[in-house]
Amino acid sequence: MTLEEKRAWIRLVVAVAAYGGYAAVVLSQAGGRPLAETPYGAALLGSVGAAIAAAIVIEIVVNALDRQTSLVKDERDREIGRLGDHVGQSFVVIGGVAAMLMAIADWEQFWIANVVYLCFVLSAILGNVTKVIVYRRSLPQW
Repeated sequence: MTLEEKRAWIRLVVAVAAYGGYAAVVLSQAGGRPLAETPYGAALLGSVGAAIAAAIVIEIVVNALDRQTSLVKDERDREIGRLGDHVGQSFVVIGGVAAMLMAIADWEQFWIANVVYLCFVLSAILGNVTKVIVYRRSLPQW
């Protein structure tokens, strides 16, 4: 398994875990009141920060434990990375447009922030799943 494939797996797992943790915290704090009235800012920022830190630490530990993996990126790694990023970016655009429309419609800040966060997570998931699939199979020939 290449270094870039390991990174894709790590980022995929971390994104799912961080968002799952965030959702669990927010839902547990709701306590029967509407979700839009639930405090979410600290949990959102904490989960994003924890995800970034966890991905960095896990990548360092995995690389330290497996010295046989090459740190060199070849053309295939670059193409797979580019493909995964392009596929994942669709959800960033969807989240931006959705947030803009929700703001125009005067939706609660809770919903706007959560749609943006969900789309960032879906972008990470979709992009990294794409990378893993292509690493396991082959690059599509256009």
